[in-house]
Amino acid sequence: MASRFPADMTPRYVTGLAVAVALPELVVLGADLGLWGTVLWRPLSYQYGAFWAGLLHGWTPNYAVQPVTMFLTHAVLHSGPGHLIGNLLGILPLGRLAAERLDRAGFLLACLLIVLGGGLAFGLLSRSPQPMVGASGLVFGLAGIWAWGLVQDRRAEGRGVWGALWPFAAITLGLALFNLVSFVLLRGLLAWETHLGGYLAGVLCALWAGRHQKGRIT
Repeated sequence: MASRFPADMTPRYVTGLAVAVALPELVVLGADLGLWGTVLWRPLSYQYGAFWAGLLHGWTPNYAVQPVTMFLTHAVLHSGPGHLIGNLLGILPLGRLAAERLDRAGFLLACLLIVLGGGLAFGLLSRSPQPMVGASGLVFGLAGIWAWGLVQDRRAEGRGVWGALWPFAAITLGLALFNLVSFVLLRGLLAWETHLGGYLAGVLCALWAGRHQKGRIT
């Protein structure tokens, strides 16, 4: 598929998404370093904005709509600058690839659905008492858009079923192995459920886009 953007250009809305994801961590990091606020800002941000699976299973929320808002707010909180940087390194290149297939409104809608999908999968599959934070579900969702987009491109080139599907299968297997290794190295402190939900939501968004307006959500 021909690129809609120059090789050195990332759409502003992709950059804006990265800034929105980064800003809360930068604020609490500044508080951690004593530049403003208080060192309590980070634990408070987790208490009020992280995804707590227990809130879907009888825990008492801090405020009435917390079991709803956490489906979005978890994605803009991180465990530290390293966690944030790792996710930004995924969002920017994968976001640009997704933007090749979706216009601005479609891209932002897909990101919203991916974040919700990641949270939904975590809520359904996890009973962890630990909070879940981070935009890695979004990263995996953008990877899902890219991976299924390769299938669409190869089908458009007239490839057979296996010829179209094998890159998607290879990417999916690679991401599964990455999650397995990360899960072991992090001693179970990996929200693989969020990654799975985000990835599946991204694939579904790419499927939907491929059936409308020549592969673009409008």
